[in-house]
Amino acid sequence: MKKVLKQFFKGDSHSLDDETVQTILRDKDVIVSPDTQREIRIPPGQHEDNSWPVLHAGQVAKIVPEKWELEIGGLVDEEVKLNYQEFMDLPRVQVFSDIHCVTSWSKLNNLWEGVSTSTIKELVGIRPEAKYVLVHAHKNFTTNLSLEDFFAPDVLLATHHNGNALSSPHGGPVRLVVPRLYFWKSAKWVTGLEFLAEDKRGFWESAGYHNHGDPWKEERYSWQENLE
Repeated sequence: MKKVLKQFFKGDSHSLDDETVQTILRDKDVIVSPDTQREIRIPPGQHEDNSWPVLHAGQVAKIVPEKWELEIGGLVDEEVKLNYQEFMDLPRVQVFSDIHCVTSWSKLNNLWEGVSTSTIKELVGIRPEAKYVLVHAHKNFTTNLSLEDFFAPDVLLATHHNGNALSSPHGGPVRLVVPRLYFWKSAKWVTGLEFLAEDKRGFWESAGYHNHGDPWKEERYSWQENLE
């Protein structure tokens, strides 16, 4: 039987009050991203912003859920294509995390709902030679991740934020959320996952952003990779 997830709050606010945050943290079914447990939660070079700025390349994608599909391929035993209803029927999780954007703002205390990337691992047989994933999104946008980062316990393909369905400007109907990396890695409007043996830089990584993107190490730009 599919588990019915708890609803902590109602309304359309992008922010959670302190009481709601404490209720979330007491719920053992919520996956808590480790960075939210740091004594100092704002990484170097960042500042807190309780709003949720809308940043992306190009125009906002307006995707009708009924026409959305997720294609999973590359180094897998069998390629899979899911429509929106099939995706929504997969086991669901909730993740509590912070957001750190490379443009220097951070938004603390976010509750996401969606499908854990670990479910994708169970859904398709990923071949042993696969070490990376290239995430495909609307209008040929891509971002690259190691499988270690992609399958971290707090990573998910999100459909909801703070109790509300993701709006188009914030990546709805489905976006990737990778809490421990800069937010450009959390691609909006995800349409595909391609598992690869070799790393392949995505859109922003090819345009001068760091290939990894750890906010605690300030991995912002590709020129920093030569210093590591």
